Amino acid sequence: MTEIAVLGTGRMGASVAHRLLDAGHPVTVWNRTAVRTVPLQRAGARVAGSPADAVRRAAVVVTMLTDATAVDAVLSGPHGAAAALAPGACLVEMSTIGPAAVRDLARRLPPAVDLVDAPVGGSVAAARAGQLRVFAGGAAPAVERVTPVLAALGSVRHCGDLGSGAALKLVLNTALLVAVTGLADTLAVAGAVGVDPRTALDALAGGPLAGALARATAPDADFPVALAGKDLDLVRAALAGAPAPLVSAARTALAAASDPTADIATLVTREYL
Repeated sequence: MTEIAVLGTGRMGASVAHRLLDAGHPVTVWNRTAVRTVPLQRAGARVAGSPADAVRRAAVVVTMLTDATAVDAVLSGPHGAAAALAPGACLVEMSTIGPAAVRDLARRLPPAVDLVDAPVGGSVAAARAGQLRVFAGGAAPAVERVTPVLAALGSVRHCGDLGSGAALKLVLNTALLVAVTGLADTLAVAGAVGVDPRTALDALAGGPLAGALARATAPDADFPVALAGKDLDLVRAALAGAPAPLVSAARTALAAASDPTADIATLVTREYL
């Protein structure tokens, strides 16, 4: 089995680490808030005191962090992981940071270390069940080398060169967030014109917003509004001023949400769901 380090054990990172442990891999974990590593330690993971300590023996290092700033701090900050990566190791960047940040990261890694960007589709339940969709970008030999590890998490799609997985993830998150905010407006219209909630939901379940409706009613999803807003900011930066009014409208809806820590499904009125 492969020696793996997981840096970042929030809800998604912890779910990934648990799944890798269940698959039989030896896993070392690190998290800025150490208490979040306790359940993983009980499950058999080794807990490291710093990112550098976590990665020294690892053949594969997974980062699952909030944003590019957090990735940079964990890799290049005090006791950072980058300088401690072993020659021949592969860093698998699973955070949603966008393709530009991935390519910048590649320039700052030691030359004997490979990088694969591998953001995912799916939430914590899919991670624990090994049903994520993994979008991998990078050189073919590097992606092939880490595919047996990533396959424990779900289906793996090699999207192309480095940054291509991160790019596809932005496309998918744009579709998701525009659709969920569109569903919120659609249900507001249904309420305004007096359509029975059950009738509206049944009709929408067979229409173009069926996927958004399924996501809004999923009981085990976890995509906080604040992180969704961060992702749309990445999208808007990538657009470089090109008009995208629906993206702008979705970002405005996220900014107006009452609880930025809640799942994006809370954008949709509870009256209907």
